[in-house]
Amino acid sequence: MSPEVAERLRPGPVAARSPLLAHPRWFVPGKFRVSHQSMGIRRRRRKWARKEIRVADPAMRQTIMGTAIGNFMEWYDFGVYGYIATTLAEVFYPGKSVSGLHLIATFSTLAAAFVVRPLGGFIFGPLGDRIGRHRVLVVTILMMTVSTTTTGLLPTYSSIGIWAPILLVIARIFQGLSTGGEYVGAMTYLVEQAPDHKRGMMVGFLPMGNLVGFVLAGMLVTGLQTWLPDQDMLSYGWRIPLLLGLPFGLVALYLRLRLEESSAYQSANDSPHTPGGQGRQQIRRTVAQQWRPMLICAALVLTSQVADFMLTGYLPTYLRLFVRVGHTAGLVMIVTTLAILMATVVAVASLSDRIGVKPIMWTGCALLIGASVPAFLLIRFGGVYPVIFIGVLLIGLMELCFDSTGPAMLPALFPTNVRYGALAISYNISISLVGGVTPLIAQALVSATGNVMVPAYMLIFGGAVGAVTLLFTPEVAGKPLPGSGPAVETEREARALADDVR
Repeated sequence: MSPEVAERLRPGPVAARSPLLAHPRWFVPGKFRVSHQSMGIRRRRRKWARKEIRVADPAMRQTIMGTAIGNFMEWYDFGVYGYIATTLAEVFYPGKSVSGLHLIATFSTLAAAFVVRPLGGFIFGPLGDRIGRHRVLVVTILMMTVSTTTTGLLPTYSSIGIWAPILLVIARIFQGLSTGGEYVGAMTYLVEQAPDHKRGMMVGFLPMGNLVGFVLAGMLVTGLQTWLPDQDMLSYGWRIPLLLGLPFGLVALYLRLRLEESSAYQSANDSPHTPGGQGRQQIRRTVAQQWRPMLICAALVLTSQVADFMLTGYLPTYLRLFVRVGHTAGLVMIVTTLAILMATVVAVASLSDRIGVKPIMWTGCALLIGASVPAFLLIRFGGVYPVIFIGVLLIGLMELCFDSTGPAMLPALFPTNVRYGALAISYNISISLVGGVTPLIAQALVSATGNVMVPAYMLIFGGAVGAVTLLFTPEVAGKPLPGSGPAVETEREARALADDVR
């Protein structure tokens, strides 16, 4: 071993400064072993063989782009639907009112996509553990492209009557099935390709892709509502952002096809510990072995998605109905908030590589519990746009704490051989129960109670669930993935690590 490499691996201040050893709590040569159990790392005396140490994908930029663009597509579609919800209510449902039951029907259509997401998770998750992450991600991007484009081509209620909302629901269900495997597949794939000490930063580009999708959707809808008369928006304007899903989807498909299978999956697939069984047998075995981390995953997803969908799915409508903020002004506030999150999410994700994931999530829970009521008071009674925007931005900061850390943390709760399936099932069950129905529940409760502060109480509940869950959640930052050896950035680091423990 060269003197330079030996100096990097020496314990103490030098090691603490080394990117490879940025987390000396997990890297003590010869002391740590990856457990095949669900909860990560156990201390055991074991030496790492070179074949157990993975070198991160050298084409990481291409890998990030190929995975993040699928998430861009997923959340671009959701963003467009949320931003034009009031327009769709007039186009696809009878009557002229855009409040009360009429608007609830529109949000119910959105919720339909999330209700079927667990089915997509049950299909694509275990399938990704059997045939590979890459193949499944190609299928999901195709399905999303078809669904978004089809929605933009649907006839309206005035053309075919009741069949219009029925076809809309079918298109959203098809979208929900694909998203059941998309985001969790992208998280799994990118986590397995990233080096341990940069996992947070690299996986942080996934939520950045989400936010880019939301921002672009908001900009397009805002521009259309600004330049087109209301009648033209109802006639054809709402179709434009949906039809743009076709070229976006083709670009995403091209990038996906250029990706290779994740190295961690390939290593696990060659292992004798790869679980047998297919279909129901595989799902039952996964749930029986991984139910504890699956519960943790579901609870943390509940917390994050309440904030996510309150901001992006319900707040545009809330601003219009209860604060009397115009369409354009409300969208500008949301889009500006998302642009700020987009500019900072990777930096916060990188911070998790240094201080850990849990401190950032604890901060998010504290904001949800302590700042939700003040945020909605500013929004509801602020009176002027700058004050209202501060309230919107506060909700965005709550979302940032979870969006920046969740994609790196949640897949790391599970071993490689069942990671995609366990994550897909737990993630999608939670998001279907909470995420997509958050706008529906919020609107229904506000309509039933007349209390416009109900959304704040929903955020507080989400923060409380997250705080309790974090008490039982292991720290995963900088640690090898369960079921895999350490992942480093270069071949030189891999050889040095293997040499050091001989």
